[in-house]
Amino acid sequence: MLAILKKEINTFFASPIGYLVVAVFLLLNGLFLWLFKGEFNILDYGFADLSSFFLLAPWILLFLIPAVTMRSFSDEKKQGTLELLLTKPISHFNIVLGKYFGALVLILIALIPSLIYVYTVYQLGNPIGNLDMGSTIGSYFGLLFLVASYTAIGIFSSTISENQIVAFIAAVFICFVFYIGIERIADFVSSNFIESLGMNSHYKSMSRGVLDTRDIIYFLSITMFFLLLTKLNINKA
Repeated sequence: MLAILKKEINTFFASPIGYLVVAVFLLLNGLFLWLFKGEFNILDYGFADLSSFFLLAPWILLFLIPAVTMRSFSDEKKQGTLELLLTKPISHFNIVLGKYFGALVLILIALIPSLIYVYTVYQLGNPIGNLDMGSTIGSYFGLLFLVASYTAIGIFSSTISENQIVAFIAAVFICFVFYIGIERIADFVSSNFIESLGMNSHYKSMSRGVLDTRDIIYFLSITMFFLLLTKLNINKA
């Protein structure tokens, strides 16, 4: 598994993909949070608060993560190397985990520089340090679990087709349904149970600074479910 993980990370950073992912994530967030006028602009908001970042980041990652994961297995299928990979003396699930953690590490690397936003807002507060750190830390935990689930969905989608564009569109669609689609259905039928099946309600719960085990179990369950589906799909290859 470690060999596959290293291979994935080396592949990302041996090409412009890894650097592009980090740059695009930071650039889009920077433009919306600091330059573009609108509801996401922190300077226009008037409060030392990072809620704009945690509201915007899931939408950017909803497209960015599928762009990272779309080649994971679809590229192997297209090049005819998946069968060779499956014959290696390693379990199929470890192959999936290697691919998964390789993509996950890249996304986490893209998130690390965003900590500068925390420092900046911390310094902009009046008085300095007037920032709800409990909510900020909880939001980062929520974002990490959301990223983990998005990545698992993206890895699964890459097994659907050898066409990377198809894998990308499928991942975006599934992530969209789980993040906001289920919540919209719940609003329409007024069902708290259906709402609890969506990612957004659990993400918002963690963003309040409360790490509820139900939210953690939810995200871990979604992640494991799609990783197991990925294993089943490559078993059919």
